[in-house]
Amino acid sequence: MTRITQFLQYLNYLYYAKNEHSVHSPFVYDLYTNIIKERKSYYVFSNIESVRSRLLLDTSIIQVTDYGTGNSTNRKVANIAAKSLKKPKTAELLFRLANHFKPTYLLELGTSLGITSAYLASVSPTSQLTTLEGCPEIANIAQETFDTLKLSNTVLTIGSFENTLDKTLDSLPQLDFVFIDGNHQKGPAIQYFEACLKKTSDSSVIVLDDIHWSVEMQEAWTDIKNHPQVAVSIDLFEVGILFLDPKFEKQAYILRF
Repeated sequence: MTRITQFLQYLNYLYYAKNEHSVHSPFVYDLYTNIIKERKSYYVFSNIESVRSRLLLDTSIIQVTDYGTGNSTNRKVANIAAKSLKKPKTAELLFRLANHFKPTYLLELGTSLGITSAYLASVSPTSQLTTLEGCPEIANIAQETFDTLKLSNTVLTIGSFENTLDKTLDSLPQLDFVFIDGNHQKGPAIQYFEACLKKTSDSSVIVLDDIHWSVEMQEAWTDIKNHPQVAVSIDLFEVGILFLDPKFEKQAYILRF
């Protein structure tokens, strides 16, 4: 999808996106006003952003393996950080969601350099974040991020999702919070979502990244939010949030973020 097309998609999102005055569900209203729209800064944010700043200045070159194409390229860490890391606004949202729902077992598909992982793992030292990364050299930097921030509740698994996801799911007793990133193709996105459902419960939260990144991802988001196990979906343009509790009336929201 070209930048012009993405911009037009964003304008379309702004046209349809609502605020809290159009939300009639007490659950979604509370979530939107007190969690999604909150801009409170937690003390861990500055520590994590200091690591991000260093990564953005890191001119060292690493070999990046793309499991989607099988190709390897040499890239500067700074360029990876600038292109791949989630914006602070989005990473902070993930922190607030995890802080609100208090998950014990979290799973992230797509570690990158470990910044988003750090936000999720920093919520509680008693939680366990399992995060999957395909590229070994990127994973090494992510582990350095965890070590710098003294995050001992992370389990970093290296390898293609096709080779690591099922084994990871088998090793976990449950999934309370899932963040799906790392592959922007329709088929794999749906496949990973459905695989994770094997270990979720009614109270689990699933966040899908970059739902408007491409036509394929928009199609994947449409299929996923219409899945019979999804009760409530919230489209925030950059990410989509899914709730599975059947006590909620099935509803799809598009909300300003």
